Amino acid sequence: MAGSSHGHTPAAWTGVTIAFIGFCVAGAFMVMDQPVGFWAGMVVVLLGGVVGAIMRMMGLGQPRDLHQPHQVTGDREPASAEG
Repeated sequence: MAGSSHGHTPAAWTGVTIAFIGFCVAGAFMVMDQPVGFWAGMVVVLLGGVVGAIMRMMGLGQPRDLHQPHQVTGDREPASAEG
């Protein structure tokens, strides 16, 4: 979608950043064979989704009307040949 700002919102950036940190923590603890640390990292990943959703509800996400699919109808006038 050209010209779209899909995902470029404070809610999206914050949620993804928190989830990425949780992913890194879970990965590090998985390599260290520490199941408790792994699951703590997974909780942080889920926390990123929750924080992003809350921020979106607070109005820091993409407006709902931008998510509507574009309707294509045959009612358009043909483009003129003049440039």
